Amino acid sequence: MTENRQAEESTTVKASGIEKLSQPENSHIGRTIAVMSGKGGVGKSSVSALLAVALTRQGYRVGLLDADITGPSIPKLFGMRHHAEVIENKIIPSNSRLGIKVISLNLLLHQEDDPVIWRGPLIGGAVKQFWTDVLWGELDYLVVDLPPGTGDAPLTVLQSLPLDGLVIVSSPQDLAVMVVKKAIKMARMMKVPIVGLIENMSSMVCPHCGEAIEIFGISKAEEVARATGLKLLGRLPLDPELSRLGDGGAVEDYPVELFNNITDRFNEMAKKAN
Repeated sequence: MTENRQAEESTTVKASGIEKLSQPENSHIGRTIAVMSGKGGVGKSSVSALLAVALTRQGYRVGLLDADITGPSIPKLFGMRHHAEVIENKIIPSNSRLGIKVISLNLLLHQEDDPVIWRGPLIGGAVKQFWTDVLWGELDYLVVDLPPGTGDAPLTVLQSLPLDGLVIVSSPQDLAVMVVKKAIKMARMMKVPIVGLIENMSSMVCPHCGEAIEIFGISKAEEVARATGLKLLGRLPLDPELSRLGDGGAVEDYPVELFNNITDRFNEMAKKAN
């Protein structure tokens, strides 16, 4: 991390009673969308990566901030193994093959499997630095991949970053739905607008007969959307091809047509805000 830590009071503005960080120095970020689940293992990082890819393919300038400080996985999905540069106390994000600007703690470690054994204040500080000390340049969208839970890192993002919306990711299991509802309640307590709900791993298509198999149980997407008052953005399948591409660092090769209606929703929100 850089040593240049200006007083945070000088970079904050009041918004809805919560102190929000202002635009990063020498950068301009149009819209900031965070992806949250509350529950680990529902494919939130894959969704974050694919959202960034979908927006990029539509011609937008996109950044991807990996806020999962202790369990970063975004660089692996994009096949990034080189270190991010630090020039004059500013962090230069790494560019993906399609030009997505990515910052993650794994891009600042000596080895990608080095553990990050930090307490809460350090984690929160790192998340803020990924906003203030990174030279993002001109972005239309910044996608923020949040870690599981409702602890320090998600709290820092919801409190400090000027979020335009939050995408909630769940999966069909009752256990996942229960934990995800905690994340929804947290977002509403923090007065962060929720774009909608994505049910990931909703089903898997049998490669032999083409039948949809509900491996994790019957889809609860409609039920959860009704119960929480959220817009259902879509159901994503459990796809071995996505796992293969992600493991190979080639997530940008995955077809993202399923995300078009989700990115259209972002654009609708942007037009209303303007």
